[in-house]
Amino acid sequence: MVVLVIPALLAGLTTLRAQSKAASEYEVKAAFLYNFAKFVEWPPGTFSDPKQPVCICVLGQDPFGHVLDDALPGKAIGARRVLLGRALQVDALAGCQIVFLSAAEGVRLKAVLARMRGRHVLLVGESEGFASAGGTIQFVLDQSRVRFVINPDAADRAGLKINSKLLALATIVHDSDRPAEARN
Repeated sequence: MVVLVIPALLAGLTTLRAQSKAASEYEVKAAFLYNFAKFVEWPPGTFSDPKQPVCICVLGQDPFGHVLDDALPGKAIGARRVLLGRALQVDALAGCQIVFLSAAEGVRLKAVLARMRGRHVLLVGESEGFASAGGTIQFVLDQSRVRFVINPDAADRAGLKINSKLLALATIVHDSDRPAEARN
């Protein structure tokens, strides 16, 4: 059963790329945020019980407008409902498994990364160099299509396991401060 589900989910991610011109940039990004959660394994103890919701949070300025509010109600990942949260400060992100940081918030990326260290959080952003600076997934626009970059070093630090099928769809980068011989 699992073998059949993964190709279907990947087909959905590929379709999102193909439809990016028809949908707005933030509609596509909202769908990706939801779908990323399906391909990430959080470490034991991240959730207090098997039905605890997955919470997707936006930190700071929210470029989605109503898009996330419209896209997430009724969504679930397995037995877990998907909830939406918004916070202005990092301290208010307790209970968030996915945190989105907009390009406007990129100026405080180093401070956010420092505050998030040790937390089992998938940190997603859209500012230039986000992933190589230590974010986990970075959205990029390529010929008006939303694509993504994944930093496996950041995922490892957060204790997250990203499915190889999702990694295969992404551009892979490593921490910019990682020694060159360790990047291969």
